[in-house]
Amino acid sequence: MKIYLDVSCLNRPFDDQSQERIRLESIAVTAILENCAKGEWTHVSSVMALIEIANTPNVEKRKKLRALLPPRGDIIDLEEPILTRAMAIEAMGFHRADAAHVAAAEAQKAGVLLTTDDQLLRAARRSRDRLAVKVLNPIEWLEEQRDVHDT
Repeated sequence: MKIYLDVSCLNRPFDDQSQERIRLESIAVTAILENCAKGEWTHVSSVMALIEIANTPNVEKRKKLRALLPPRGDIIDLEEPILTRAMAIEAMGFHRADAAHVAAAEAQKAGVLLTTDDQLLRAARRSRDRLAVKVLNPIEWLEEQRDVHDT
């Protein structure tokens, strides 16, 4: 399965871990990335993630975030069909960058787009019937995977 992690997910392990939610999301993201490294799932991304990471002010954090990205072959360019789809998604009430992430995940036929961004999660829930990719929080998605494996 292809898994698209947005930059909010990639940032989680480097966020202030004093809040329980952030700690749990960090653990979930780390576990997902470890399973991708083992070949259980395929981590995919897009140039949108590269753009957002390039705008990270802290140089050290920027380097750490880049290191979490998948190999370049699994990072899709934002070509015209993806940008056109992103504009349609933005018209559904998504922020521009989030719409680009969703469109890229759809284009890569990802099984899920993972995010810790509550606004993106709410927009995706409202529009789930019009999206070709599930958008979930990493904790929620890992719990679903555990339930599938337990049955």
